[in-house]
Amino acid sequence: MTPHPYIQWPRSAIVKTWGLKALCHVYGFDMNLAGGGVIGIVELGGGYHQSDLITFCRQQGYIVPEVVNVSVDGTTNNTPGQSDADGEVALDMQTALAAYAAATSNKRATIRMYWAQDIATAVRAATKDGCDTISISWGSDEADWGKAAGDDMEAAAAEACAAGSIVFAASGDNDSSDGGPTPANVDLPAGCPHVVGCGGTRLLGGGNNTRGPETVWQDNPGQTDGEGTGGGYSTLFPAQPWQVNSVPPPTGLGRMVPDVAADADPTTGLHILLAGEWQVVGGTSGVAPLYAGLFAAFGKKLGYVTPKLWADPTAFNPITQGENGTYHAGPKPSATCGLGSPIGTKLAALFKAP
Repeated sequence: MTPHPYIQWPRSAIVKTWGLKALCHVYGFDMNLAGGGVIGIVELGGGYHQSDLITFCRQQGYIVPEVVNVSVDGTTNNTPGQSDADGEVALDMQTALAAYAAATSNKRATIRMYWAQDIATAVRAATKDGCDTISISWGSDEADWGKAAGDDMEAAAAEACAAGSIVFAASGDNDSSDGGPTPANVDLPAGCPHVVGCGGTRLLGGGNNTRGPETVWQDNPGQTDGEGTGGGYSTLFPAQPWQVNSVPPPTGLGRMVPDVAADADPTTGLHILLAGEWQVVGGTSGVAPLYAGLFAAFGKKLGYVTPKLWADPTAFNPITQGENGTYHAGPKPSATCGLGSPIGTKLAALFKAP
């Protein structure tokens, strides 16, 4: 089992790019919440320059966050370049920071970086340290994990939820196959029932940074393996009651992934600062830290939020058009983008954020 980062670089003509401030604005994050939640970010490689973070904050008008680097197993913040892993670290940190800053009117964020070789071990460390949200942008096909490792990952996520943390994970960037040998596979950790699986959309913009049409991210229409949001039904974990009430799965299929979504198509990508240069990137790896930053702004330990999210789909923009190969969007939540993309103000009201 070799998890990899889910960052994507544009490979076709860029249609629309989003500054992180603008993206947070169109998703309704502009609020004045109390904040105070600690964001934990899991990284299995790569690194960042503090100078990049400082420059990013200065140019965007953010307060430089308090960042604590935690070596879980001897893995450390490596001297970065412009590899996928380095891009992943920059995307995670900057997206989580932007979401938190938008939702709190630019209060100072606290981010703890967990450098490790094993995701479950890093999640347990973040749980022990009291992180309020945990973002994971690394993963692989659940068949690569196997039952023992999958069960251990789910146990770590359940422990985190019991302690008040929320765990968010990218659902994968290789359509319904997740890069696996068959047309439909689910990615872990996103497929774990105690993890909020984060899928990807293609978000166009209207005038003056308004939200335009938003569809399923799929750069290879009709193909089950390419660049697009992961999603499907787990073979390791059974269908969950909080989803069954909304969208009963086909007979015999398990837990549906993803739960939520946001812009991930690199052709409608996000601006990040990497090794001193502005880059446009995408991938579901940007969705997990976006939600982690937003929910940390709610300022209290919420724990196992997934059933509550599924009980109130009005807190999301429904994604009704597009497919990821095997699965198609429609009028109800689907195994492409789950409930849809966030409406920040409605999510804050749902959780009564101060």
